[in-house]
Amino acid sequence: MLSPAPTLADARGRIKHKLRLSLTDRCNLRCVYCMPEEPKWLPREQLLGADEILRLARLFVTELGIRDIRLTGGEPLLRAEVVEIVARLNALRPRGLERIAMTSNGIRLPQWAAELRAAGLDDLNVSLDAFTPETFRRLTGGEVAPVLRGIEAARAAGLPVKINSVILRGHNEDEVLPLVRWAVAENLTLRFIEFMPLDGRGYWNAERVVREDEILARLQPHYAITPEPPTDDPAHYYDLDGHYRLGMISTISKPFCRRCDRVRLCSTGTLYACLFSASGADLRTPLRAGADDAALKETIRRHVWHKEAGYAERPGYVERPITMHVMGG
Repeated sequence: MLSPAPTLADARGRIKHKLRLSLTDRCNLRCVYCMPEEPKWLPREQLLGADEILRLARLFVTELGIRDIRLTGGEPLLRAEVVEIVARLNALRPRGLERIAMTSNGIRLPQWAAELRAAGLDDLNVSLDAFTPETFRRLTGGEVAPVLRGIEAARAAGLPVKINSVILRGHNEDEVLPLVRWAVAENLTLRFIEFMPLDGRGYWNAERVVREDEILARLQPHYAITPEPPTDDPAHYYDLDGHYRLGMISTISKPFCRRCDRVRLCSTGTLYACLFSASGADLRTPLRAGADDAALKETIRRHVWHKEAGYAERPGYVERPITMHVMGG
C-alpha cells in the first residue's frame, strides 16, 4: 500500500505547495517600496550557506510536499552560487520538485541567463515599474536600459518571462498605459501589483495604493477588457482586445489569502508562513546546532499550522524587525 503524499498545512486547511526562497538581502537597486534609502547589509555569516539552503529545500520537497520553489532576494543574481543552487535544486525533481522559478530585477541576466537555463531554471519574473527612464530612475535609483537588456537575454536563452510592475500614486500611475503597450508589442505577460504595506521606509499608506479598478479604468479607453474566470493563481487575469492577457495582483483591494499556498524562507533562515507575519520561525539556529530532519520538520509544521488568516483579516501596515529585501518578495 502506498504511503500518503507529504503535505504542509495550516489550521485553516490551506495546503502549501510553494516555497519562496530568498538567497540574499543585497540588491543593486533602491526601489522605494522595498529598500531603505541606506540599507545595512547583513553580515554573510548570518545568511544561510548554499549547503544549508539545499538541505532545507530538500526537506521541504521530500518531506513536506513543496513542488514549486521561487528564488528571490534582495536580488538573487547577486548570490555568487546562484547557478550552483539552481543545479542542485534541479536534482530534486525525481523527489517531487516540479518547478524552479526566480524573481529578479533583470540587470545581471545578460551574464547569467543561459547558465541558469542550462542548470534547470524554468521561468523568470522580472520587476519593471516604469518604461520611461526618468520615472524608473526616480523609483529605483537605477537605469531602465540594463533591465530591458536582461529581459532580452532571458528570452534569447529560452526562459519564459513575466513582468511585474508595482504602481504607486504620485510616482508611476502614468506608466500604466506605456507598460501595457510595450508588453503587448513584445508579447510579454504583464502583471500589475498593488503597493503593499511592507516597504523598507515606512512609506506605505492607503492613499498611495493604485487599486486594480483604477488601473483598469486607465486602460478602458484604449482596450476592450474582458475578465477571465477566477483561478487559484494570486493574479486576476483580463483579456485585452481578444489577444492579450493582463494580470492584476490585488492584495489590498481583493486579497487572496483564503487560497494562499505558499511559505517564505528568508536569507537568514527565518521561515514566514505569511507575507504579512510580524514574526517567523528561526531554522538557522537549530540547523547549525545539529538538529536532525525530524526536529526541523516539526518546527516548520508547527509554525505553518499557526499561519494567520492574512491581510484580508488584519489590513494595514506591518511592523516587524526585517524589511522586504531581507524577507524576499
